[in-house]
Amino acid sequence: MPEISDIEAVVFDVLGTMVDEPSGLRAAIREAVPASDDASVDEMLTLWQQHVELEQQRIAQGHRAYASTEVIDGEAAQRVADRAGLADPATIARLTTAGQRLPPWDDSVAGLERLAKQFPVLGLSNAGRTALLRLNAHAGLRWHQALSSEAVLAYKPAPEVYRLAVDTAGCPPERMLMVAAHAWDLRGAQAAGMRTAYVQRPVGDPPTSSDVFDLWCSGLDELVTALTAR
Repeated sequence: MPEISDIEAVVFDVLGTMVDEPSGLRAAIREAVPASDDASVDEMLTLWQQHVELEQQRIAQGHRAYASTEVIDGEAAQRVADRAGLADPATIARLTTAGQRLPPWDDSVAGLERLAKQFPVLGLSNAGRTALLRLNAHAGLRWHQALSSEAVLAYKPAPEVYRLAVDTAGCPPERMLMVAAHAWDLRGAQAAGMRTAYVQRPVGDPPTSSDVFDLWCSGLDELVTALTAR
């Protein structure tokens, strides 16, 4: 199997790995329901996240036809609005697009820029096409190519999503590095033959003792140094 020094392209998860999704959603909920205290905002955030996770699982299990994140986020926003007693259409419409206004982690923009000088870098996200476009613009993330799982009508960790990245990069999967803050995402990439790098974030899905990834990094700076010091 090729070493890390043989990597030809780097693929990044976006939600949670490059942007702080919970923080951005909290801010949008607080904007929509300014009178809410922290506990209420956290409760509504959990309601949103649980709906998104459940619906993506239902799609993966074949219990629901594919729906983009714009659709599912709209459903989640309506659930939050119902819980908060919101009825203003404009406020609910803005809340629906909260996933397009997520802040980058402090090291994301600079780290991506550094890495892009030596590697093709791709974003591979469960965010829908339109949401991903606007999210990247808002967060200042500049990719050589940003790929949405909407292109294959599936959500990670479905194998066809990783194949989308492999086919786009045009190199063997073992020469591609998948970077994520979610162990479940990296397991999916491993199953597709890709190399893997876990980047620690305050949110995400930490590895278990049985996970074996090629790189374990405390942040993007450490990852970039490991990949460029060769």
